[in-house]
Amino acid sequence: MHGPASPGWLLVALCAATGAYCLLRMRSGVEEQRRAAGGEALMGFGMAAMAVPAAVFTPPSWAWPVYTAVFGGAALRALWTARTSSHHLHHLVGASAMVYMAVAMAVSPGHHGGAGVPVVTGVLLLYFTGYVLLSGVRLIPVTAGGAAVGWGDRPELARACRLSMGIAMVAMLLTL
Repeated sequence: MHGPASPGWLLVALCAATGAYCLLRMRSGVEEQRRAAGGEALMGFGMAAMAVPAAVFTPPSWAWPVYTAVFGGAALRALWTARTSSHHLHHLVGASAMVYMAVAMAVSPGHHGGAGVPVVTGVLLLYFTGYVLLSGVRLIPVTAGGAAVGWGDRPELARACRLSMGIAMVAMLLTL
């Protein structure tokens, strides 16, 4: 992505850490959580790779079509699984946003700002800003008691993971 190197590296670290935690969540005993965590791990690591500052590393021209194909496949899978769970609609929007950013970067490599279509970028920014605000509200602690659960089954950590990726998506769209 375009922009200063320091925030870019922080974004890489945030996305990579989120992807790593999502890999841990794939060890959950709940099948639906494992599936969601797999898609979120792909998004986290993909976002980390795309967020590497352009001043440090410029991906080869063949990388953008690969990103487009990988996240296009993830979008199709999210569309298919959205039949059973509306949560996958968010995965569909996220994967589609990644396809959009990969196409924008392929069309305008090395240019700063203005790479995407302003209307599409604006709609995606509105969606992810709303998602971040709603996710942040959902993280407000509630009184809870119960048995101890493993790291992969902690809903508040999964929400924090999704919130982190939403914030990263907003940052990436702003620097597109």
